[in-house]
Amino acid sequence: MLAPAEEGQQADSLARKDAAFSASFGYDEQGLVTIEIDVEASLPLICQRSLAPYQEKIERNSLLVVIEQVSDQDQVPESYDPVLVENRRLALQDIVEEELLLAIPQVPRNPELAEIELSTDGEVRTPPVTENEQTHRPFAGLAGLLKADIED
Repeated sequence: MLAPAEEGQQADSLARKDAAFSASFGYDEQGLVTIEIDVEASLPLICQRSLAPYQEKIERNSLLVVIEQVSDQDQVPESYDPVLVENRRLALQDIVEEELLLAIPQVPRNPELAEIELSTDGEVRTPPVTENEQTHRPFAGLAGLLKADIED
């Protein structure tokens, strides 16, 4: 899903661009350790309409609760996402990476592309957008027919 590296660039360096995050630690009313994490990044993805690379801006906010055993997951309130710690250590890099993965769309589509025309020669063209173009509404006449049926 990530865009491949360009010539002369390592594949790993393209996917590992800087991601900004902030994490606030605290306790909730139940005494659970909570983490509020905000993650922002711009990831290179492949548009599934045009198959061209583009930058997807990711912004995600999550409220996490720290658990030490998998069995503790059942006591976690629904408003939190559980995070399992091992040996009382928490890897923030892993949490940020997971938040980025969760924020990637299932089907990446470049929002700047309105519509794509595909041709048999493999060329991808975007149709010109005209302001005065009429929208074809195939069911517009049904409203009048329904009113006429109701009145009869």
